[in-house]
Amino acid sequence: VTDARKPYPLSWEEQTLLFKELPDHLARMALFKVNTGCREQEVCELRWEWEIEVPELGTSVFLIPEEKVKNGEERLVVLNSVAKSVIENLRGQHPVYVFIYSGRRQKKMNNTGWQHARARAGLSQVRVHDLKHTFGRRLRAAGVSFEDRQDLLGHRSGRITSHYSAAELTSLIEAANKVVGQGSRKSPALVMLKKKAANAISVTA
Repeated sequence: VTDARKPYPLSWEEQTLLFKELPDHLARMALFKVNTGCREQEVCELRWEWEIEVPELGTSVFLIPEEKVKNGEERLVVLNSVAKSVIENLRGQHPVYVFIYSGRRQKKMNNTGWQHARARAGLSQVRVHDLKHTFGRRLRAAGVSFEDRQDLLGHRSGRITSHYSAAELTSLIEAANKVVGQGSRKSPALVMLKKKAANAISVTA
């Protein structure tokens, strides 16, 4: 049975509510996912051997092999400052896999821990894949170009991912960092709508 529900990008407030309810290991995975746009299995399967240091930029990226990617092409995973922090905090915990639980690879994110957490947060409609949609929507809202969004989300077909120049990687990292640190800022449109709703209530009260 396919899930035909429409994408549900999270607001910052909803993200805070949901992540607060998640078990620690799932919260780390979710935080990484919403900052990289990786698919669920790309996160669960992520291996240290796929990490590539980029000394010129003082960072690293992950290159997921084609057999582990849905579209059958290598997937470059660029780390913004939040995703990089998640990775650094997990370094050295397991010799093979990045994300583990009780010493073993976490095989999926959509488990009872996820389902119970979203119910407690009042967000039962939110799926794991919506974290990828959230990343994409935030990139678009931040003015990131369509081409860069495709690269960051792993949608760019025909791209030789191992042939990025330092300048191209710098551009992608800067683009990914545009969706960092906005958690405390509310969308102006959302604030306006809330004010209008409050005014309407006060007038009719």
